[in-house]
Amino acid sequence: MSDAILSITGLSKTYASGFQALKKVDLEIRRGEIFALLGPNGAGKTTLISIVCGIVNASAGRVTVDGHDIAADYRAARSLIGLVPQELTTEAFETVWNTVSFSRGLFGKPADPAHIEKVLRDLSLWDKKDNAIRTLSGGMKRRLLIAKALSHEPQVLFLDEPTAGVDVTLRQGMWELVRKLRETGVTIILTTHYIDEAEEMADRIGVISKGEIILVEDKTELMRKLGKKQLTLQLAQPLEQIPAALSTHPLALAANGNELTYTYDTHSEHSGIAALLDDLDKAGISFKDLKTSQSSLEDIFVSLVREKEA
Repeated sequence: MSDAILSITGLSKTYASGFQALKKVDLEIRRGEIFALLGPNGAGKTTLISIVCGIVNASAGRVTVDGHDIAADYRAARSLIGLVPQELTTEAFETVWNTVSFSRGLFGKPADPAHIEKVLRDLSLWDKKDNAIRTLSGGMKRRLLIAKALSHEPQVLFLDEPTAGVDVTLRQGMWELVRKLRETGVTIILTTHYIDEAEEMADRIGVISKGEIILVEDKTELMRKLGKKQLTLQLAQPLEQIPAALSTHPLALAANGNELTYTYDTHSEHSGIAALLDDLDKAGISFKDLKTSQSSLEDIFVSLVREKEA
């Protein structure tokens, strides 16, 4: 696939303890997309990122970034990647400006005050440029991590749990920022626990469980395939069982026979609700109320991981 900026083939990692963190992972990330990697704790998300960023060595497999092999052509590959880790490990007494400028120098890039200024302005950190890092709020420190990762103009940006422990308004701000970055052509890969983050942000979603990628899918396609709607009817009189006349409909009894739930595909042309209501009427079953609910990405994720573990 020629539009892949990051190609991962047969990637495995077994630690000295014998723990296998990754098992033959194959993954292609498209240029300019936002890709969300979802998985429970210990699924292998951070190990995967650490290998691509050169922090951990793989046991087997190959990774290329825009055609550069991360082992054979380490410097070129690494200079194309920015990493925003979960934790801030920065000199607390250093200023914002110096920290971000220093990060750029680490990648052998010549000083470029105009670029550093643009990054700080984009991240609303410009008025804090001379402040010591220890004086920043938690949200500003998080934005500083992003500024450091963008200091050397990477093509691929990894965000490892970017909004863990961040309040709701700040999360919205982060999402806005990520979208803006993508508009500048940066490819973004984020790992997250927050399903709503993936649902809000990502173009494609990968699910990792126990070191294996169990699914990669366009978000809309994933929601279409696995997203189900449910119609719940609160019955006027409880039923002991579903009458034979209704056996052709995907129905289930709930709440001690006081509710009927009807599950249907949100995207099929005919939901079948009209026919269902017609058949209920014919069977003399009346209802007091009805409500619909739709499965979220969270429901989908939970069922996928459960299937994998079963």
